[in-house]
Amino acid sequence: MSARVNWSNYRGVLFDLDGVLTPTAEVHEQAWAQMFNRFLHEHAAEIADSSPFSDADYLAYVDGKPRYDGVRSFLSSRDIELPEGRPTDPPGDVSVCALGNRKNEAFNEIIARDGIDPYPGSVELLDYLDGIGVPQGVVSSSKNARGVLGAAALTRRFKVIVDGTVVANSGIAGKPAPDAFLLAAKELGIDPTRSIVVEDAVSGVQAGSAGAFGLVIGVDRGAGSPALTAGGADLVIDDLAELLPDDVRGVTDSDGNGSSGDAR
Repeated sequence: MSARVNWSNYRGVLFDLDGVLTPTAEVHEQAWAQMFNRFLHEHAAEIADSSPFSDADYLAYVDGKPRYDGVRSFLSSRDIELPEGRPTDPPGDVSVCALGNRKNEAFNEIIARDGIDPYPGSVELLDYLDGIGVPQGVVSSSKNARGVLGAAALTRRFKVIVDGTVVANSGIAGKPAPDAFLLAAKELGIDPTRSIVVEDAVSGVQAGSAGAFGLVIGVDRGAGSPALTAGGADLVIDDLAELLPDDVRGVTDSDGNGSSGDAR
């Protein structure tokens, strides 16, 4: 099935990274679970609800948000209070920043051990956009984005990368605020109303919608089509290859005709 997008209507595409271009959302979730479950286990006597960190917790409180925001959000859901600390805090459990840094340490260990490959369908779409001259940027909440892009051999494809480090250094709000996407559009020299945002997180599609982008595409890697649509996605797909024209994909439906979910 092809989700048809009239690419001639748009001047650029801004992609989230984790869960959109690379399956690092799974690695992030693994690292978050490892960090939070260690914390919950070690402090079980002091916490009213020390049940394990779940997939639902990840999607509700962490997915798509800047790291320390994710820590705060989950801790708040369990009525746990910690001092904010500083980004320079060593990995540990004495502050929000220390927990976030422990999660980052776990993430980097997993990437170093296992590596990362981009989704094949995402690479197909990037190749197609290169071929028709549509510029692309990456907008990620992760401060590890450049390392992941490098590990996946994707860095050279993008003229603009707005990651968690850029967000922090620029003093702008992270997702679900639209600021990071708007900054990327400005740096890429494209009008948001003629641009596309591609996201797999509810907070990400909320950001694209809040920024009044021309088209917000949700990629359902687990958040669910209803949640992505409610968050502001104009179109929800399962894989980026669905955005390729049928003659590029060579895919037809059972009647021999390209089937579509039309988008603006």
